Amino acid sequence: MIGGTSHTGKSTVAGVLADRLGYEHRSTDLLARHPGRPWRTPEREVPPHVAEHYATLAVDELIDSVLAHYERLWPRIEELVRAHATGPGLVLEGSALWPERVATLEVPHTAAVWLTADEDVVGARIRAGRYDGATRQERFLMDKFLARSARYQSLMVEAVDRLGLARVDVGKDMSVSEVADAVLAQAS
Repeated sequence: MIGGTSHTGKSTVAGVLADRLGYEHRSTDLLARHPGRPWRTPEREVPPHVAEHYATLAVDELIDSVLAHYERLWPRIEELVRAHATGPGLVLEGSALWPERVATLEVPHTAAVWLTADEDVVGARIRAGRYDGATRQERFLMDKFLARSARYQSLMVEAVDRLGLARVDVGKDMSVSEVADAVLAQAS
């Protein structure tokens, strides 16, 4: 399992590890998204409920909302992990892998590592290719998402460290292969 805040490289690293290990790769985002990223892409506009969510809630309310969502999602995650404990192998990644819940899992053949990154690295990744051309309102929503991501990571790191769980800091100059190697070393 690979946890972490948004834009720390969880999906990319999980894909590399799944290929290396011959495992399936799944994201908790595909189980249920909450409520989604508040920026448009060439494929989609920001749904009104997503824009409203980020525009109207304070950062602590955004955190409470997403953690409540992850709590509701946890039984599905636990079921998925248990189903793959004896094979076929699975690399599961996502922000919904909250440390305090993962720490309670007593499932053989499983390991968990959380990815962290400096707020500047996360911010640059979130803003890359979309911030400069965004409207003021779109920038406001992206900045709110970034603030939520930074607060989430702060709470997550506190929990990971308090519980003595494994984490890898993905510096801005680390290659995907280096991060994957570090995750495997921590998981061992």
